[in-house]
Amino acid sequence: MTLENFIYESVSDILNGKYEEVKSGIEKHKEIYLNDTAICLTLLALGAFLKKDYNSFYQFMNDTSFLVEQNSDVTTKILHEMILGFVNYSEKNTALYSINYNKARKIAIKNQKTDFFEKINKLLKCPPITHYTNNSNQTKDPLIALVNIGQAVAAEKNIDRLIKTIAEETKTAMNADRCTVFLYDKEKNELYSKVATGIDTKELRIPADKGLAGHVVKTGETINIKDAYNDDRFNPDVDKKTGYRTKTILCMPIKNYNQEIIGVFQVLNKFDEYFTPDDEDLLVAIASSAGISLENAQLFEKQRKLLEEQKIVLDSFIETLATSIDARDKITSGHSSRVKMFSSLIAQEFGMEKKDLYILEKAAALHDIGKIGIRDSVLQKEGKLTPEEYKHIQEHVEITHHILEKIHSSEDFQQITEIACSHHEKYDGTGYYRHLKGEEIPFGGRILAVSDVFDAITSKRHYRDKMPIEKVVDIIKNGAGSHFDPNVVDKFLEIKLDKIVGVFVTENHLKITKTDKKTLEKYNLLDLYYSIVNNCSNKLLQVFNKYYVGVDLEHE
Repeated sequence: MTLENFIYESVSDILNGKYEEVKSGIEKHKEIYLNDTAICLTLLALGAFLKKDYNSFYQFMNDTSFLVEQNSDVTTKILHEMILGFVNYSEKNTALYSINYNKARKIAIKNQKTDFFEKINKLLKCPPITHYTNNSNQTKDPLIALVNIGQAVAAEKNIDRLIKTIAEETKTAMNADRCTVFLYDKEKNELYSKVATGIDTKELRIPADKGLAGHVVKTGETINIKDAYNDDRFNPDVDKKTGYRTKTILCMPIKNYNQEIIGVFQVLNKFDEYFTPDDEDLLVAIASSAGISLENAQLFEKQRKLLEEQKIVLDSFIETLATSIDARDKITSGHSSRVKMFSSLIAQEFGMEKKDLYILEKAAALHDIGKIGIRDSVLQKEGKLTPEEYKHIQEHVEITHHILEKIHSSEDFQQITEIACSHHEKYDGTGYYRHLKGEEIPFGGRILAVSDVFDAITSKRHYRDKMPIEKVVDIIKNGAGSHFDPNVVDKFLEIKLDKIVGVFVTENHLKITKTDKKTLEKYNLLDLYYSIVNNCSNKLLQVFNKYYVGVDLEHE
């Protein structure tokens, strides 16, 4: 099925009440439609609108608008504008509908896609508009313009896209040729905006005490110039550089809820001769709505940056805690780091989402923090522990819980705490310290249990060497269902050897050769295990052991 046929059939089905079937098909075959994400989101937006699920509609359309900006595919652009036009026509926003309709038609004519345009338009049953110019009466009703702008900026939180959207919508509403939205940077005393440069955008910054926009920031006045070149306040140097001819100008402050100036509107060259008092009133209303949206977007951006900074601080704090254990327990130095890497590999086999993976990795880094409370004589003992000493060292898990739960934190950090203190629980309930069983154990804790044991028996200690890899796999395999979650064991044994070896070399600082990597990436731990127990060629074992135990058996 061609893309155009897929679109046609999907639109037809949605209009005929089969939205759920279309939605289910997209979700089921999302890998097929991955390259057409904007089209799929546009179709989902249409269905959501018809079901009056406006929150989903705005979310889909907001994401789609961003993708369409980045996408040069004309079919995507035509469909996007036509669905927007259908929605605006249905909502009786005829002014904006005319823009969408003609924009889609213009793209279709230019790219020889008129058949597709007409086919979809026939389904949507929107009336044709035979003529449209910038001099149309599309904005004679101020209420329509305000509603259009309100809809356009309601869900947008990205400050750069918001500036662009407000500028475009205001230009249309004011029936003008150009509009720039400047934001006021009070700390630097500068006005800045995003301006188009071909397919990219760049930030434009000007001193806030210069030019018309600067004058508006300083005085709070509205400037309405009917003839720019006959007004001393106008600086023609910009026109000389760009070749643009400025005729009329309407410049007005943008204020926040507290009536503080946060930016400036600069609208140029009204098509109907010059800007009138009615235009000023309309721009005041637009500025009021835009000011709130811009301030909210700025606050959202500040909050995002604050969260990023907090995340950096949290990551540093966690790494510091993990390092403190290495500094105190030289015997197991690097253990937490390797457990984190092994856990991450298992999680990736499960396709774990990024956020959950982050939580798991932090829990792995902190899983032994409770060893701070273990006596040095036990923690650093070189020989075998007595039953009493073993019982004491088991207390580190409960201590881990007590330490981490005292950190005032988010729900995410609470998950980190629960995962970190459950790495010694066993699937059959015989572990410690809370004797959890099966799925009572957090999923991340079940992953840590495998990673923790695997690293412990594959790490060299001063009182023993690394265990032969076939015995290691035996322990992991035989522990499935009793010590370990069988599903976690299965996924762990499927990890390719080059990734496992990649953790080993962080300790011995060897570098995997390209030839060895090609060999290792073909096999997993289970393949290696059966090649050993079945006395197959030892070539794979030689390559593996080169990085595991640091011995090249082929040249011994």
